[in-house]
Amino acid sequence: MEAYRRTRTIYVGHVPVGGGHPIVVQSMTKTDTRNVKSTVNQIKSLEVEGCEIVRLAVPDTDSAKALGKIKKSVHIPLIADVHFDWRLALKSIEQGIDGLRINPGNIGAKWKVKEVVAAAHDKGIPIRIGVNAGSLERELLKKYGDSKPEALVESAGKHIQILEELHFTNIKVSLKASEVLKTVGAYRLFSEKYDYPLHIGISEAGPPSTGIIKSSVGLGILLSEGIGDTIRVSLTAEPEEEVRVAYEILKSLGLRKKGVDIISCPTCGRCRIDLRRLATEVESRLRNIDKQIKIAVMGCVVNGPGEAREADFGIAGGKGRGILFKKGKVVRQIKESEFLEALLKEIEE
Repeated sequence: MEAYRRTRTIYVGHVPVGGGHPIVVQSMTKTDTRNVKSTVNQIKSLEVEGCEIVRLAVPDTDSAKALGKIKKSVHIPLIADVHFDWRLALKSIEQGIDGLRINPGNIGAKWKVKEVVAAAHDKGIPIRIGVNAGSLERELLKKYGDSKPEALVESAGKHIQILEELHFTNIKVSLKASEVLKTVGAYRLFSEKYDYPLHIGISEAGPPSTGIIKSSVGLGILLSEGIGDTIRVSLTAEPEEEVRVAYEILKSLGLRKKGVDIISCPTCGRCRIDLRRLATEVESRLRNIDKQIKIAVMGCVVNGPGEAREADFGIAGGKGRGILFKKGKVVRQIKESEFLEALLKEIEE
């Protein structure tokens, strides 16, 4: 994996972003922000999953007014997602949000931009410039003929210039597309020109069955090249699933360690147990255990312990019986009906 491409450090609330700090996992609420109770419940659920920053849609004044009440009930920093309306940005800042997602080139007259920037500066609130291939400026689409990586980077550059001319550099940037290679190309180009911290993700990735694959490939490429300071996995699913997948991506690259690492064999003609069911049960029972241990669930008592010798604990099943092993060494034989509970007991002890 390539060396980390060092960016400058900003703070979203108490969370440092960039500058070599751990890559931050974030998500976005999928509730109506005006519904304070349901939004707070979802954020608390995200906190349990390990979400470190959460973004909320602010489409109207009532949503902006709800932010203060929401913030008082949660612990992780909140980012207000505002489009076009400078007044909503100001109201969100008044409510005590920790970050603002708004593109300065899209909010009208320069004096409006100045007011938003002045308020953000006074409160020490960073602004994320979020460039999206689906909403690129018409002149750039005409210039490049498509939402090419060069067009995304030029768009980001224009928004950055507006803020820099107002002496505001507390900036984070994203350049997202639903196409993996277009997204990767844009972030690579941007990283060569700027040192602002980057929020990375594949936009509109889709339902979990395909969205997880697209996000894992795209984010995996970028993270392996040292690009990315915060990540969001955008899925048509519950936000908690986005957070779980984000941590798995980071864990697979050795960038963050959270929760149990489960390995299991794909099964073959030698398998004589319902390994898929067993692996699913193990994953479900250990989901909320935040221990940095590796668990193996193998379907072959002949090769299982050897293939999973790096696992802290594991089980390997045969017909009716199997073995419980630790660090590749057999602890004892167990009945098939005891596989799950014997493994969990060994982990607890």
